[in-house]
Amino acid sequence: MDIFLNEAIKEARKSLSEGGIPIGSVLVYENKIIGRGHNQRIQKNSAILHGEMDALENAGRLSAKVHADSILYTTLSPCAMCTGAILLYGIKKIVIGENINFMGEENLLRNRGVTTDIVQSPECIELMKQFIRDNPRLWNEDIGTADLD
Repeated sequence: MDIFLNEAIKEARKSLSEGGIPIGSVLVYENKIIGRGHNQRIQKNSAILHGEMDALENAGRLSAKVHADSILYTTLSPCAMCTGAILLYGIKKIVIGENINFMGEENLLRNRGVTTDIVQSPECIELMKQFIRDNPRLWNEDIGTADLD
């Protein structure tokens, strides 16, 4: 498996160890990690700190060229919010650990010219499957599913 996806998985496991949702991401430029992050919605009581958003935030302000020449690695298919950030900053390639437990906006990304490589990592699949089974309410909140009860 790719070293950078493994780093994203480490971020996902870090989130889980902190009581959060196990989704991690790294932003890679010129074969170096320039931003890393993990879902911190629970830990920081945040409405927006998904793994991809945290990695982009931690990378800081970057030029359009750096974004365009970077690759974003994420353990789970990106949601609409994270997809919007990917498109906004002109990231041209993402590597997705898995899209079995959640299918994000991959079609939109592809339609807008973003290369999407889907790995279907057994580790990513099992990590999310177990979390969703054990924490359905937190998971539904994270993906914006209405809580009507």
